[in-house]
Amino acid sequence: MSKYVIYAVASIALLLSAISGTSVAVAFPIITTSFNASLVLAGWVLSISQLASTVVMPLAGKASDILGRKFTLIAALVLFTAGSFFCAIAPNIQTLIAARCIQGMGAGAFLPAATGVVIDEFPHSRQRAIGFFSSIFPIGQIIGPNLGGWMVHAFGWRSIFWLNIPLGVLAMIIAAILLRPGKREHANFDGLGIGLFTSGISAIMIAISTIGNSKSPQDWIGTALLFAAGIALIILFIRHESKARDPIIDPQVLHERPFLAANIFNFALGACIFSIASLIPLYAVSIYSMSTINSGIILTPKSITMMLVSAVASFFLVRWGYRRPMIIGTILIVLSLAFLGIEAPGLNIDGLHINATWLLVLVMTITGMGMGLAIPAANNACIELMPKRAATITGVRGMFRQSGGAISISIATLVLQGTNDMARGFTIVFWGMSIILAITIPIIFLMPKAPE
Repeated sequence: MSKYVIYAVASIALLLSAISGTSVAVAFPIITTSFNASLVLAGWVLSISQLASTVVMPLAGKASDILGRKFTLIAALVLFTAGSFFCAIAPNIQTLIAARCIQGMGAGAFLPAATGVVIDEFPHSRQRAIGFFSSIFPIGQIIGPNLGGWMVHAFGWRSIFWLNIPLGVLAMIIAAILLRPGKREHANFDGLGIGLFTSGISAIMIAISTIGNSKSPQDWIGTALLFAAGIALIILFIRHESKARDPIIDPQVLHERPFLAANIFNFALGACIFSIASLIPLYAVSIYSMSTINSGIILTPKSITMMLVSAVASFFLVRWGYRRPMIIGTILIVLSLAFLGIEAPGLNIDGLHINATWLLVLVMTITGMGMGLAIPAANNACIELMPKRAATITGVRGMFRQSGGAISISIATLVLQGTNDMARGFTIVFWGMSIILAITIPIIFLMPKAPE
């Protein structure tokens, strides 16, 4: 029974992360107004968390392998809970941004640490256990906007951070009591590697997040220099890791063909997942003149369908293998994106008129089905090739997925700002993502066909 309680604790950690991200997005306009902050500065309340999560994910995966799952998961809960506390009492926007960075570090460590815990507790049903994690995030995406919106309206925006504290403390206590220390590797942290990696990824992500705010030639030059510096530091990091005695990221996880294929696919998949979640409300309001409330509700069918389908796909993952659900799921997402690129006022079928709202609901349902099929398989693919590095693999995979989302959102924002016609801008964005994701389908065949 205890291992199922442990699984529940790991799931709570992921649920906290998902709820926090979506509830903060709902509270963002109120936060901006309450601090009388500029939109550019307040935007860091959202982007700093994603930046911190992207940087921490692979580092947390390595920490989980070296220091043990229990220590890493509890440390992640401490960071997330402490960050939530400082967010709740933040006296100004600068303090809130710093606290969100701490919270994002904890949230970024949840996935690799929790994955390591699950693999230790369910060694013979790893595929299903990890696959069921895919249903946690859509649950949070359903709860977060609705619960966060109600709490902000009833108790103010600080309440969404206060909510995390008792839940985080409870999860810490249960994890400290029930979790086994787990196996540890005799290795050292590579200080130079950590510095190069953190600096490089941070420079790239900051450059990407500031692209949309670059207006003058000086801004563009600064952003370009920052991006170039980040690329140079990552190149130095890769060269250093190939020679390091105890590398942060095993070169095999980056270079070998199956892992490289999985990382590329997850980068493209993350680009589509995060873009859809971020852009659909704006798309519904600007193209179909929906209300703000209805534009948020449009995402609910995607989350519900993704949750249900991912649960089924996780259960049958051993029988279906990796490639089939990834291919079918990717095709469904590609078709959904292609349809979103067409401004359809409605659809007539045998005299029955389906208006734009129900068309979007249908498209979001299909999108959720595609994600529910593809994500559990994408989460598991290649892990059996290096089962002792499962946490590291998960951390690197999460980094690529998060990076894909950040880059796609920045590019989409640039396209939408650069076109005078919003409908044409969305057509370019959605068709572009559809084509890019379709190109990655042959890459799936470079990954293992099925679990061993």
